[in-house]
Amino acid sequence: MSDVAEQGLVQEWHELLARYSAVFTTLECRLQERHGIGANEFEALERLATCDFKCRSADLTGAIHLSQSATSRLVARLEREGLVERALCEVDRRGIFVTLTDAGRERYLAAKRTHREVLNETLR
Repeated sequence: MSDVAEQGLVQEWHELLARYSAVFTTLECRLQERHGIGANEFEALERLATCDFKCRSADLTGAIHLSQSATSRLVARLEREGLVERALCEVDRRGIFVTLTDAGRERYLAAKRTHREVLNETLR
């Protein structure tokens, strides 16, 4: 790879990081001040809201792009707040399902408007 090509690639990477940071920071601030949740919590609630009924914890990990331990801590926080419930899989006792509570669905629907508003402002 030539130096010019490498510099262009690195510049593109830095621009992507800057754009991501601007969007994520705005989402984090607005969701927190208006709905008491962060961007990762919103992503988890959205994933759960779009699952058929219940979502395996492992599927949630992949969907919200966090490590398994970080996802577990996030789900524990949401559970303490009454926004989700966890249950063991009856077929595979190692599996854990996560579902939205009614309060979680209400919080998600309210926060969804803010989320989309921020995306529209920052990505367009």
